Amino acid sequence: MNTTRTLASLRDGLAPSDRMPLVFLGHGSPMNAIEDTKYSRAWTELGRDLPRPRAILVVSAHWMTRGTTLVDVSAMPKTIHDFYGFPEALFQQRYPAPGDPTLAREVVSLLASHHAEEDDTWGLDHGAWTVLKFLYPDADVPVFQISIDMSKGLDYQLEIGRELAQLRDRGVLILGSGNVVHNLRAVQWGLNSRPLDFAQDFDSLFADRLTDRDFATLANRGKLGTLLQMAHPSVDHYLPALTIAGASDGGDDLTYMTDAIDLGSISMRSFVFHAR
Repeated sequence: MNTTRTLASLRDGLAPSDRMPLVFLGHGSPMNAIEDTKYSRAWTELGRDLPRPRAILVVSAHWMTRGTTLVDVSAMPKTIHDFYGFPEALFQQRYPAPGDPTLAREVVSLLASHHAEEDDTWGLDHGAWTVLKFLYPDADVPVFQISIDMSKGLDYQLEIGRELAQLRDRGVLILGSGNVVHNLRAVQWGLNSRPLDFAQDFDSLFADRLTDRDFATLANRGKLGTLLQMAHPSVDHYLPALTIAGASDGGDDLTYMTDAIDLGSISMRSFVFHAR
């Protein structure tokens, strides 16, 4: 099944709508933030076509909690450089977008049944700002993150998405940032690295099930079996994709972009749900 559509075809589907799209971006290496890559170019192009939201809610693989879902209510989220061993130029990057404390506190109430709590210590980690700088380079749209509760099952993130879906009708862009396949232990360094079989297989399985709206399988460890374990030694980078899936509905079209496997074991697949 060829599920890839061009950004040009996506542009046609992003005509003005009362309902905001949903975006999941495979963010990959932080170096995408300062290098001219096919991924950063695609994010820039996508940003030109996305509507301007009232605010952006980010679910990033890099904010993990246990037993609670934290919501950043800070007025000016700080730029977090949560990595090491990279060039100094990357640590100099800033994304000075304002937060939206009022809306963020509403999200705390919205997710009360999911043990949501306020937090003003986090900010924007590299799962957020490395892609936001291309989508909205002026950093003039309010943005805030919510955490991933790693103590819960996969289907919990679908539930979170379903609760957040109503924000789409209030001008909020929900952005998930992670990777459909993310196995750093199996990374193949070098320009000529080829996709590993398990990475290709899981990426294809994910795309097929997402296209068919079979979210139950995507959130079922038993059905995904050892292939999930190989693709995700830890599922933190997988869960934001489930949040975005959970926030979609039957009135959405689905478009894929940047569906390459990077470094052998990192899927850069990204996708957008947008109202018909």
